[in-house]
Amino acid sequence: MADAPAITIRGLNKWYGDAHVLKDVNLTVNRGEKVVICGPSGSGKSTLIRCINGLEDHQSGLVQVGDAILKDADDLRAVRADVGMVFQQFNLFPHLTVLENLTLAPVWVRGHAGRAAGERAQEYLRRVRMDGYAARYPAQLSGGQQQRVAIARALCMEPKIMLFDEPTSALDPEMIGEVLDTMKSLAQSGMTMVCVTHEMGFAREVAHRVVFMDEGRIVEENGAAEFFLHPRSERLKAFLGQILRPG
Repeated sequence: MADAPAITIRGLNKWYGDAHVLKDVNLTVNRGEKVVICGPSGSGKSTLIRCINGLEDHQSGLVQVGDAILKDADDLRAVRADVGMVFQQFNLFPHLTVLENLTLAPVWVRGHAGRAAGERAQEYLRRVRMDGYAARYPAQLSGGQQQRVAIARALCMEPKIMLFDEPTSALDPEMIGEVLDTMKSLAQSGMTMVCVTHEMGFAREVAHRVVFMDEGRIVEENGAAEFFLHPRSERLKAFLGQILRPG
């Protein structure tokens, strides 16, 4: 891993009105590292990941991606160009084909030529095993296929970091595996990844570190093996007891 962290968060606080949803959060993600963030609903996981690329503003603290600090407008644009995001919902344009969905941002935001953008899009469709679907519309795809297209669309912007906000939560159970397989393949490529997910099998297999959040705070973080085998806090023990419960 390179010396400079990919992401640095220090003393991060976020309010929605009177609701204090992120409380003095500190987190560092190294380049090439895979970090999984888990925790109960309402713990601040999705808010934290959305603060990393400026989709949510924060009231105090530092969010730095590479050399860019998010409070600076020019830096914010640079961060959004370098950070790809995959959401719970696929957010594909329904009136555009798969290929058109993938080439829109590279052409209009990056200024790439249409032919070069199309070639790159086909490359990433092959990477997520969706080649052959370029001419289809989102409504003609399953949920798992749409999410794989959404991952390919993010990759077409050639990001340095990928963020995933519960990317399998909107999928039927039989479709989850194909999306997780795509994410595992991406992880093996060396991409820096931060994933909010309850898929603990994925966390065990892929994550360098797992972070547990509750009530807006990071309660515990550790390497994947230690996180699951030797949880320190009673709160994490209770959470794992529920989420890993057989049946």
